[in-house]
Amino acid sequence: MDKMPKWADVILIPLISLSLALFASGLVVLAIGEDPVQAITVMIKGALGSTSGIGYTLYYATNYMFTGLAVAVAFHARMFNIGGEGQAAISGVGVAVVLLAFDWPHWTIALPFAILGGGLFGATWAAIPAYLQARRGSHIVITTIMFNFIAAAVMGFLLNGILKNPDTQNAETVKFPEGAHLPTIHEMLAPLGIEFSKSAPANVSLLLALLCAFLVWFLLWRTRLGYAIRAFGHSPTAASYAGISAFKITMIAMIISGALAGMLSINVVMGEQERLIKEFVEGAGFVGIAVALMGRNHPIGIILAALLFGMLAQGGFELLWEMPGISKEVVLVIQGMIILFTGALDYMVRKPVEKLFMRARKEQS
Repeated sequence: MDKMPKWADVILIPLISLSLALFASGLVVLAIGEDPVQAITVMIKGALGSTSGIGYTLYYATNYMFTGLAVAVAFHARMFNIGGEGQAAISGVGVAVVLLAFDWPHWTIALPFAILGGGLFGATWAAIPAYLQARRGSHIVITTIMFNFIAAAVMGFLLNGILKNPDTQNAETVKFPEGAHLPTIHEMLAPLGIEFSKSAPANVSLLLALLCAFLVWFLLWRTRLGYAIRAFGHSPTAASYAGISAFKITMIAMIISGALAGMLSINVVMGEQERLIKEFVEGAGFVGIAVALMGRNHPIGIILAALLFGMLAQGGFELLWEMPGISKEVVLVIQGMIILFTGALDYMVRKPVEKLFMRARKEQS
């Protein structure tokens, strides 16, 4: 029997951890001579106080959903994929190659091929460390970290070489065809008569992220392959006795993980920048680790955690603008506190909550 209900694990514990993290962050803000209540108010207002803020929050959250889901799938197979940053970067090359290959007539035609290109490049980049672990025993954490640096070098080589826009000194490609433009939330809501900021970069990729979350849930909890992935993650020895191939599960889980990380390039490269720029991932691969941890590697929890980190990202920018006394480093401290309390200090919160639920069950019986 579980020590506590699933909802407590997915929702209650993260909320308690978040409250503790915000309290600790407030002490840091207070220590530098600023008002923590005002800081939190500015962050919330900046993230949710206007359609522009909401649009940016959803844009960042979309990235974090993709990378959080990527980490979660690998984690269920007992692998810690730290390579989302590199897999997303390489997937951008796949998206750019596809979109620059043709003069696409409409985004509904270009999008499926861009998804295929980005997913294929991301999956291939993740498959290499997966093979090294499955066949050579190389640790997945080490290899995926190393492949992040290799991906950055490959991006630099391509964007300063064959993919470089000859009309600029920046490391970027030419702009994609007009037919590859993804509709923004403003363009999606305008026919319904709903006003939304034109400047907000959130686009149809948000719906793709929610679809991926549903598909990950369906895969892991409603299919035989998902059962095999989770069984292998819980006990590789028992899974091997049941006839589950460690090599097969390792490869499949990492390929799916890499493809999910690659979907970030749909949101950023195709949706927002409409060209490939060298450092477009901007740390989202690493934030995805925190999102997966806070969301307990469950799609619903990941969606909620991604929205929270999207608010922190957008609210942090507003905080720097409205309260000059708070530096960028303080915003990073706030994000770090949340990662610390929801990840490393999870047991500190979990154990007392488990005891409360077990005591309540004994009193009822």
